[in-house]
Amino acid sequence: MLCEADAPVAVAEPVPVACSNSDPQGSYAEHFSFKPASSPTSGLWTTQRDGEVKLRIAEKGLGSKAPKTVHELFQETVKKYSNYYALASKKNGNWIKLTYQMYYNECWKAAKSFLKLGLERFHGVCILGFNAAEWIIADIAAIFAGGFAVGIYTTNSPEACHYVAENCSANVVIVENHKQLQKILEIQHKLPHLKAIVQYGEALKEKRPNLYFWSEFMELGRDVPDSQLQEIIDSQKPNQCCTLIYTSGTTGQPKGVMLSHDNLTWTAMAAGCSLLLTDAKAKQELVISYLPLSHVAAQMTDIWLPMIFGAQVFFAQPDALKGSLVETLREVRPTSFLGVPRVWEKMEERMKSIGAKSSALRRKVAAWAKEIGLQTNLDRMNGYYDIPMNFRIAKHLVYKKVQKAIGLDRCTRCYTGAAPISRETLEFFLSLDIPVLELYGMSESTGPHTVSSPHMFRLTSCGRSISGCQTRIHNADQYGIGEVCYLGRHIFMGYLNMEDKTKEAIDEEGWLHSGDLGKLDAHGFLYITGRIKELIITAGGENIPPVPIEDAVKAAVPIISNAMLVGDKAKFVAMLLTLKCNVNIDTGEPRDDLAPEAIEYCQRLGSKATKVSEIIRSKDKAVYAAIQNGISAVNERATSNAQKIQKWTLLEKDFSLFGGELGPTMKLKRPVVVEKYKDQIAQFYADLDGPLPTRFPVRVLPLQHSGVSVFTPCASLGLVSCLDTPKHLCSPILALPFLQGQIQPLP
Repeated sequence: MLCEADAPVAVAEPVPVACSNSDPQGSYAEHFSFKPASSPTSGLWTTQRDGEVKLRIAEKGLGSKAPKTVHELFQETVKKYSNYYALASKKNGNWIKLTYQMYYNECWKAAKSFLKLGLERFHGVCILGFNAAEWIIADIAAIFAGGFAVGIYTTNSPEACHYVAENCSANVVIVENHKQLQKILEIQHKLPHLKAIVQYGEALKEKRPNLYFWSEFMELGRDVPDSQLQEIIDSQKPNQCCTLIYTSGTTGQPKGVMLSHDNLTWTAMAAGCSLLLTDAKAKQELVISYLPLSHVAAQMTDIWLPMIFGAQVFFAQPDALKGSLVETLREVRPTSFLGVPRVWEKMEERMKSIGAKSSALRRKVAAWAKEIGLQTNLDRMNGYYDIPMNFRIAKHLVYKKVQKAIGLDRCTRCYTGAAPISRETLEFFLSLDIPVLELYGMSESTGPHTVSSPHMFRLTSCGRSISGCQTRIHNADQYGIGEVCYLGRHIFMGYLNMEDKTKEAIDEEGWLHSGDLGKLDAHGFLYITGRIKELIITAGGENIPPVPIEDAVKAAVPIISNAMLVGDKAKFVAMLLTLKCNVNIDTGEPRDDLAPEAIEYCQRLGSKATKVSEIIRSKDKAVYAAIQNGISAVNERATSNAQKIQKWTLLEKDFSLFGGELGPTMKLKRPVVVEKYKDQIAQFYADLDGPLPTRFPVRVLPLQHSGVSVFTPCASLGLVSCLDTPKHLCSPILALPFLQGQIQPLP
């Protein structure tokens, strides 16, 4: 039961922890020695649910710290922060809080209830619902009771839920509400290991055998002896699996990432050290839990880092990403905040929209302040810490007011991760004295691998390796770009029951191959340039990373919501575009009506369009011309002719979780988009092998114009294609020479 309790409020200033990053490219043998775990036959990886691995314990530094289980860590936390608030949930307008002692007691009770329900060693407890105290308590209780904590995304279909629950041999499934319950009831007959279902978010609407409400579940273990649970806890080892993180299936079937006790407890300690988080006894950190807890990033920021440092976690409302997050931010005023790029982009769009309606004087002051803010923060980034007087004035007039309006006025660390973010968005917030610091990692590295800090960051860099870990660039090319590989105690145990996939990920020396492309600078800062599987390899053999081109188009044309480059094995690249629109708050489905900022943009162009369908149906001249001009500008900056966008089309609906094009962290699921819009993509290349079209006017570019030949538009399909089109040319054009269906560069 959740209730209020008194706890001391720390008021001291933060005391940063001094740590140093390991040599980003130091030798493997020099830094690491693998001390055997309990089993002398353990290897660096396993795919067996009850398997053990050799812990990657270093000879010195943070990597040499003694390993501990989740229970051992929690016991230490309770001793240090017993009466500090840990979890805060809003019920009927009031914050109901648990102290760390109460939090631990609830986990102990829930663990005994799991044993009563028959939870077996190394079997799953699946949790399907929005973030709540019950979610985290169930997670930790499952670990205490010797099972696996397994999060399932709330957006998963019944079939996707079945895959996860069956793969982890789930004995118990925890659901938030009736909607999620229906998914499990639909597949229950196909889950031979399932023994019970527990619902926590709303009262049960029906009675069924082995279906319990949370309060009823918590009483089930009352008669289970403490000694029975203690015996299981005592048998646990740091090198055994306790959590499964299922990948979102962006490139195929989800994989169960096996994380050990040591993965969780050590990574939280090392990452917190690198992030300079503050001990609660100096000043308690306040964080907001709203990102999906089935994702490793949310688990690290909402469960394990708070446990290390005694932070207080506030749970946002279930409609956080539909609009209520800003209200929670204003109320809680967190000291640390992690937002996926889409969250920061939405904030940016909203702030720009509000700013555009301000008076001319206010806009002028804001522009002045943003110019000063950007330059001063860039100077800080480069090591110049003198603060000019005009910055102090701008801080008083603008920055403080903006930060307070969005609830970040006492936030000393704003982070982004889980997907790429554009330089333009980073610079926008930097200009308002809100440095958004990039983090980088993956489920297979227990979350973070590189981090940035307020005094150690570079724009567009993901930061430097967390203390005790190493980064290596594998098979680097002439520009220093290659596959990013990791080493350290944060590397996962293996994929559950997937030996071949595990061998692909972890090489013989123990390095994790991320599949990401990147480079390191002289100071150890990592820059991600793309993903190997996302690279577009044209028919001419050129490798093209799509993200920088997509980001450039979105920056050049503010009405664009999502852009996806296509053209793998094709003769040129083309682009799918979507427009910014409103979203159905209940379902998350993109609507036809344009977002307010998109309507304002149209009005500035002289267009009266208010719907996506209007623009596409009428081929709105103003909007289409603006998009073409933006793409032309991007093409002018292309590093090669092969990277120039030759055709583009507007899609009728924006990408979304609802439509399946985006994953839970708003990451683009490229294979899904390619399959869903295969007809539109096919039309880009449909007339390449046919005769030269004659129904369009043909115009030859001036010889002095250096560029690539320009397209044939197909009006009936709404396709517009441009290749470095001079802005003063309005009619469709074909640049010569055009030989045997192939578009050739101009001399």
